[in-house]
Amino acid sequence: MPLTARYGDPDAAVSVANDVLAVQFAHRSVRRFGPRDVTADELTALVAAAQSAPTSSNLQPWSVVAVRDPERKKRLSALAGNQAFIAQAPLFLVWIADLGRARRLADRAGVAADAADYLETTLIGFIDTALAAQNAVVAARSLGLGTVFVGAIRNHPEEVAAELGLPPHAVAAFGLAVGEPDPSEPAGIKPRLPQAAVLHQETYDAVAADKHIELYDERLTTYNSTYGLPGAWSDRVLARLRGPESLAGRHVLRAVLERLGLPSR
Repeated sequence: MPLTARYGDPDAAVSVANDVLAVQFAHRSVRRFGPRDVTADELTALVAAAQSAPTSSNLQPWSVVAVRDPERKKRLSALAGNQAFIAQAPLFLVWIADLGRARRLADRAGVAADAADYLETTLIGFIDTALAAQNAVVAARSLGLGTVFVGAIRNHPEEVAAELGLPPHAVAAFGLAVGEPDPSEPAGIKPRLPQAAVLHQETYDAVAADKHIELYDERLTTYNSTYGLPGAWSDRVLARLRGPESLAGRHVLRAVLERLGLPSR
C-alpha cells in the first residue's frame, strides 16, 4: 500500500493492507463542509465507535456534547478563536473529560473519591477522552465524513462549560467538527515525520532520530507552499512553544481546572 502522501516520500510503502489502514492512511483535517447533515444514525455509530476505545480501569471518564444549534455553534466558534468552520459544520462534538460522573457515584454511595483530586486521574480523563474521540474520527472517515479537531475550545474553558451546562468536575478537552467534506477545499494529506524520527528499537536514540528532521522540514515546506502556507515544521514548533503568549490563554489552564473541580494535585 503506498504511503507517498503520508510521508511526502515517493518510495514510502507498506506491504500489508486492509480497509481500516486505507482509511487511517488517508486521514486529513477537513475545514470546509458540504450541505448534507450528519444523521442521527451516523452520530449513534460515531459514539458507539468512541465507546469501543480502551479505557483505563473501565472508568469511562468522558462524555460528549453534540451541538447542532446554529447560534450555539456560533458562540462556540467565537470562544475557540473565531474559527468559521465550527459554525459551518453541521455537527460540532465537544468532548468532555468528565470526572463528574464518578464523583456523583461516590456521593450517592456515601464514600470518598479522593484519588480523583490527583494529576493521574486528570490525565486518565484526558487520555481516555482522546482515545475515544480518535476512534470516532476513524469511524467518521469510514462513513464518508470529514473531521477536524479543535484544541482552541480550551481557550476559554469556563465560558465553554457555562455554554454547555457542564457539571462540576468536567471540562471540555477539545472539539470536533464533523460533516461531509467539500471537495473544493484546497487541502491534502499532510506529510508526517519519517518513521525513523519517531520509531526507536529497544531504547531511545535521540541523535539518530533527530537526523531526519532536516529532510522533513524540506518535505513539509514543499507541501505547505502548495497551499500558500509559509515555514518549515521546525519553525512552527518553535513558534508554537516559544512562550505563554503563544498558548492563546491556555497558560492559565491549571488554575482553571482547579476552579472547575479538577485540582490535579
